[in-house]
Amino acid sequence: MEKLLHYAWKHRILPLKELFTTDGRSVEIVDTGQSNRDAGPDFFNAKVRIGDTMWAGNVEIHLRSSDWFRHGHHLDSAYDNVILHVTTQADMEVRTQGGKQPPQLVLELPDALLQGYEELLTTMDYPRCHRQVPSFPPLLKSSWMDALLMERLMARSQRILDYVEDMRGDWAHALMVTLARSFGFSLNGEVFERWGRMLPLHAAGKHRDNLFQLNALFLGTAGLLGKVGDEALEKEYAYLAHKFSLTERLQEKDWRYMRTRPQNFPHVRILQLAQLYQRDSIGLSNLLDARDISSLQDCFVMKGLTKKTINLLLINTVVPVLYAYGRYHNEEPYEERAFSLLEQLKAEDNYIMRQWRDCGIKVDTAADSQALIQLKKEYCDRKDCLRCRFGYEFLKRALPPSTKQ
Repeated sequence: MEKLLHYAWKHRILPLKELFTTDGRSVEIVDTGQSNRDAGPDFFNAKVRIGDTMWAGNVEIHLRSSDWFRHGHHLDSAYDNVILHVTTQADMEVRTQGGKQPPQLVLELPDALLQGYEELLTTMDYPRCHRQVPSFPPLLKSSWMDALLMERLMARSQRILDYVEDMRGDWAHALMVTLARSFGFSLNGEVFERWGRMLPLHAAGKHRDNLFQLNALFLGTAGLLGKVGDEALEKEYAYLAHKFSLTERLQEKDWRYMRTRPQNFPHVRILQLAQLYQRDSIGLSNLLDARDISSLQDCFVMKGLTKKTINLLLINTVVPVLYAYGRYHNEEPYEERAFSLLEQLKAEDNYIMRQWRDCGIKVDTAADSQALIQLKKEYCDRKDCLRCRFGYEFLKRALPPSTKQ
């Protein structure tokens, strides 16, 4: 509920009556300040007139005044510049480390806001705000979708940049890790990432002309030679492991096979990765040079990969790699191409997209579906409606006009 109090303060959802501190001084909120999600006071650089004095500084928010001490703020000098403590229940005076007593404002949350928030948190339907979404302004929908897409691209490209840093600038290895994670999809994505990180590409590169040896190296590193049941592959891996002093490998128990179709079995996907690696069709230069969707799709064409799967690989590997590469080298054309590819590819088709379509949201391209995946994972699943523009609009409409400032 404290999040809701933050929300009310940030968006100035205040009663249309004069506000007073607990010691009787009038309060005029000139600027609620900048929301702070890191350590320290909740809002920076607020401006509040208390009595006849204009104060500029920080604002701290708690449900109860006693939370100030429970959170240790009286021992933290970061809270010495708090000019106002906002609470729903002033059960005691508060004090800074320097001995000051910040004035306190008791802020009552409107019943309509509480009821609207309760509806968002407890409804079993998805999306939770479905009752209001169809009537949201088109500009609100499109602008929020654009912002969500940017969020997702930034997050996914940052993960790739972290790979590059971990691998000391080795983009080829970072690309393989990204591709491996994509081949694992949601079930085995993290295990595939671990496998990609430990895959000895220095050894694989020396045997790139021999698919049999690549199969042995790829499966052996994954600990999945037993799934193939080929003694020759096991002997070959033992030879390669000795030759290159390889000791790092996963175990068969690390992989998930339950509820997985045969074409998605990890050892099947790893053999496909070995084949793609041998062909070098998915090398970084090929991906950077490809100018259209068909050229990129051709890079992945092989037995066992459907067009749908290939398009998912473009969405989950090629697009974020292009965007990350553009960020890393400060070359906007690669970033723009990433957006262009998403706008050319069809949207993923799943129950999430169908439910948003039912709410009147346009879901035509991969750019649309990627934005909605970001919305679900980072906002809906976390019940973080207070940071969502759709959630904000939903709650705003639940309020009577007298509470909106």
